[in-house]
Amino acid sequence: MFNKIIKRGHRKGSKSDAHDVYGLNSRNSGAVLTSNVVVNHASRTASIAISSIQPPVSPSGAAQPLPTGPIENLPFLREVPVSDRQNLFLRKLQICCIQFDFSDTLKSVREKEIKRQTLVDLVDFVQSGSGKLTEQVQEEMIRMIAMNIFRCLPPASHENTGSENADPEEEEPYLEPSWPHLQLVYELLLRYVVSSDTDTKVAKRYLDHSFVLKLLDIFDSEDPREREYLKTILHRIYGKFMVHRPFIRKAINNIFYRFIYETERHGGIGELLEILGSIINGFALPMKEEHKLFLVRALIPLHKPKPIAMYHQQLSYCIVQFVEKDYKLADTVIRGLLKYWPLTNCQKEVLFLGELEEVLEATRSAEFQRCMVPLFRQIARCLNSSHFQVAERALFLWNNEHIVQLIAQNRPVILPIIFDAMEKNIQSHWNQAVHGLTANVRKMFMEMDLELFEECQKQYAEKEAKATQLEELRAMTWKRLAEAADEGGIEDMVTA
Repeated sequence: MFNKIIKRGHRKGSKSDAHDVYGLNSRNSGAVLTSNVVVNHASRTASIAISSIQPPVSPSGAAQPLPTGPIENLPFLREVPVSDRQNLFLRKLQICCIQFDFSDTLKSVREKEIKRQTLVDLVDFVQSGSGKLTEQVQEEMIRMIAMNIFRCLPPASHENTGSENADPEEEEPYLEPSWPHLQLVYELLLRYVVSSDTDTKVAKRYLDHSFVLKLLDIFDSEDPREREYLKTILHRIYGKFMVHRPFIRKAINNIFYRFIYETERHGGIGELLEILGSIINGFALPMKEEHKLFLVRALIPLHKPKPIAMYHQQLSYCIVQFVEKDYKLADTVIRGLLKYWPLTNCQKEVLFLGELEEVLEATRSAEFQRCMVPLFRQIARCLNSSHFQVAERALFLWNNEHIVQLIAQNRPVILPIIFDAMEKNIQSHWNQAVHGLTANVRKMFMEMDLELFEECQKQYAEKEAKATQLEELRAMTWKRLAEAADEGGIEDMVTA
């Protein structure tokens, strides 16, 4: 396997390599570009074509070679005349293109510190707005940023250990050792994007679709600090570059599809959902069909993967945002939850019930009536769950005034569905808290409509009597069969 990877690494560069503005290529679900070195670590996608890195360009247009000797400690940008700042900025970018090995903390200590100070100076200069950057400087800065952040991500923990069934929540995240430099590179990119001096018409040439795709690839990083920066930067790009908005939404969709239907492993689903929560909040009404399809095809199926606990809070917020924006989507959302309702995962059921309560709070009567029968059949099953947290969380729905109001308006349909479950809890549930909560809900229904309650009680008693009769008849049949077998008359009994 290692030999195959080495052979791939020496293959000829494709035409797309020659047109890559950053001198870097990454493989991803939505990218057309291909890389010179492909590292296929399950969901790890960012790859780097090291051989195609281009050196920075001088103000005259000539390519400057990357420094090979000792790194020079350049003066601060604020200390030189304004006329020399653009040239000094380019020289500093050249220093920042150099990569260091952070696996050995004692190696290149001086050079690492010079690069760190250089990055700090670049960040301060961009943040202060001391001078507008030329188009050429902006291009070289984006190239330097790309060389630093677009890299091969290390194999995930489960790939190193071979334990595919390991719980992602229990895995220790890998912290990027080069973070002292990487953080400053991300800070520089963020300050550039949010700067009032940044002209979007110019910047979009360098922060293009290829750059955005590679940025999305890095969301799979295990380092939570890196994902937090990526979230902020992508959100700012989405807000500032309107031309990129449909593309970003589509690219995020593709990440979700791959996560749901292929890998079920990705480090940045929660952060991507946080960005989408803000985007959904800004959707105009009436809602576009594209956005409704996104809800049905991407957000609702995100309830299917096992590691939902890692991103459920953000997912629930997005779902509720849709219902609050357009109340007619409540029926679609509730039926989607029922479709992916867990059968054996009790902790996941508790999460679903919590989300269901938030959705029902934003649901109106007409939409509630469309889905109440399958909904309360599922709630009845939850009421009888032997896991006390599931039963308890289902009973907590009756603490919500809006939900109680919806139930009261439709009690002739709902009470007969859940009456049997309540009676079974009263008679035989092992947990005292569940027993007490069930008694409170039962009392609430009695106060709502005593006549209906007594009718349900009568039907339940008749049903139990019939079940008892059937049980007695079955016991009697088995008894007769056993007696006939003992007497040797089994054939006569079967014939009769």
